Amino acid sequence: MSDSREFNDSHIPLAYLITFRSYGTWLHGDKRGSVDRAHNRYGTPRIPANQSWRKYSEHLLKRSPVKLDIRKRAAVEEAVRETCITRNWTLWAINVRSDHVHAVVTATCSPAQLLNAFKANATRKLRNAGCCGDNEKPWVRGGSKKYLWTERQLNNAIAYVMYDQGEPLA
Repeated sequence: MSDSREFNDSHIPLAYLITFRSYGTWLHGDKRGSVDRAHNRYGTPRIPANQSWRKYSEHLLKRSPVKLDIRKRAAVEEAVRETCITRNWTLWAINVRSDHVHAVVTATCSPAQLLNAFKANATRKLRNAGCCGDNEKPWVRGGSKKYLWTERQLNNAIAYVMYDQGEPLA
């Protein structure tokens, strides 16, 4: 079936792909490329790797990067699941990695509200579990909020989150 026949004309996306990263784990100048406010348009290339910029970005870090170990990943996943249940959002897929989180969610609010709720509740859960300090901010500012308008986009996002993130983490 073509995307045009699957088009959702209700002006409400079927779901969102929400992604947020842990602090200090993908800096400007990184070999994977990066984005900034001037280079953040969908479909455009990332800023290329730059060793000098990477070193400068590392120098600007106020603390060590936040890596999500098994205990932290479990707390973050539990927080996202609880948030969806409490707010009656549909969680289609979640994958908490060592340095970022992906979630595919249907909700009747803005994707910014989803992102903020997930980060706030994950931070609270990490603090309650003793995995981060009371004043520590484990996430970078912002995050990705991709609109999923069609069933094909929704299914592709679920597959991406569940199967395209590398090997399962122990």
